[in-house]
Amino acid sequence: MPPSPDYPRLSVTGLLLAGGRGSRLGNCDKGLHLFRGRPLAAWVYERLEPQVATVLISANRNLDEYAQFGAPVCRDQINGFAGPLAGIHAGLLQADTEFVLSVACDSPFIPPDLAERLYATLSSQAADIAIAATRETGQSPLQAQPVFALIRRHLAADLGLYLQSGQRKVRLWMGRHRMALCDFPEAQAFINMNTEHELILAEKYDA
Repeated sequence: MPPSPDYPRLSVTGLLLAGGRGSRLGNCDKGLHLFRGRPLAAWVYERLEPQVATVLISANRNLDEYAQFGAPVCRDQINGFAGPLAGIHAGLLQADTEFVLSVACDSPFIPPDLAERLYATLSSQAADIAIAATRETGQSPLQAQPVFALIRRHLAADLGLYLQSGQRKVRLWMGRHRMALCDFPEAQAFINMNTEHELILAEKYDA
């Protein structure tokens, strides 16, 4: 299905977050961990790249390997593996588009229209941040998936101040701004690979 003509793809930079410690997966670099014979990040990149004007990769180690994906690599400006917000901050600083779409490097099944649907929610609710949200069942309350977010780039300065104050909680920072949740019925599209067991389970999933 072609993207909606209302979705401004050229105004969106994709940000692939691969800067974590991977502590629950033996401290490995999760983005480079093999899944179905390819690095996890390669699967995410393949789904993200057609949705955006350009892609940035947030990484703090194995920078040369990530550079082989063909996208610029940005390192955290906050020391000490400060979590996904530090990667988002680095991406907001480096991007030159109005919006940045962040995604996790270990979620290989992200929807092919993730960016378009988040933009529609952000635009309709005049928000600064739109976050993907899922439900455990059809009647369950929405659960935010905050690393899958479309964020206005002008929030970079505020995020920098938040991180410099020692704060690290993603939802707490996002809640300081006009935030909207976008309901994604396909909850499995946002599964991530934190353990070897989850990797094995994901082998059975086709999306």
